[in-house]
Amino acid sequence: MHILLSNDDGYFAPGLAALAEALAGAGHRVTVVAPERDRSGASNSLTLDRPLMVRQTPGGFHYVNGTPTDCVHLAVTGLLPELPDMVMSGINHGANMGDDTVYSGTVAAATEGFLLGIPSVALSLANLDREHFQTAAQVAVDLAGRFVADALEGPVLLNVNVPDVPASELQGIEVTRLGRRHKAQDTVKTVNPRNQTMYWVGAAGAAQDAGPGTDFHAVAHGRVSITPLQLDLTRYGQMDTVKQWLNP
Repeated sequence: MHILLSNDDGYFAPGLAALAEALAGAGHRVTVVAPERDRSGASNSLTLDRPLMVRQTPGGFHYVNGTPTDCVHLAVTGLLPELPDMVMSGINHGANMGDDTVYSGTVAAATEGFLLGIPSVALSLANLDREHFQTAAQVAVDLAGRFVADALEGPVLLNVNVPDVPASELQGIEVTRLGRRHKAQDTVKTVNPRNQTMYWVGAAGAAQDAGPGTDFHAVAHGRVSITPLQLDLTRYGQMDTVKQWLNP
């Protein structure tokens, strides 16, 4: 199976290297197209105001001066001679659970593959200590093997978060829904040497909706969280209300 890999941490990230090595070692053909620098939080942005360039490392990784979405879009719509069988994004350095998925460049790269009709998976190691990328890589190999043996029907976009523990300590796999966080912490203000006020976006809030069945709960209990995602933003339950509001 031919798997396109991308991420949002940059082509030099250890999680991407671990993922590429594990999948290639399992017999899959791997192509890497990733950002030239860290683009965490880029979400689904496309670069439309300037041309993009694709370069290649001595090891064969391609890197782009753009976003994660740019990388997958360019790869699928012009760079690769044929469509990949799957897109995998990651392994991200840190979790992408709950509200994180809205901002995540890791999830965005997988989302672009999904929008282009390719089964796609976003993979994250749910700890900033990043000690056990190999555990997440093995989860990716297992998922790829499942697709080869028995592909899911219809469009597929999976968000996978793996506890940062040795593979032997995983407590299984759970299909989950997205939890929710409290609002983000306040913006941090600093003053530079020119007496100009500078702003840093505050850290993400703590988990709020983190009960059984959520991605937060699964990871906290040592289980791999797999959340099927969709992109239909229509709030169907409010359509009649808005119609009545427009036509009282």
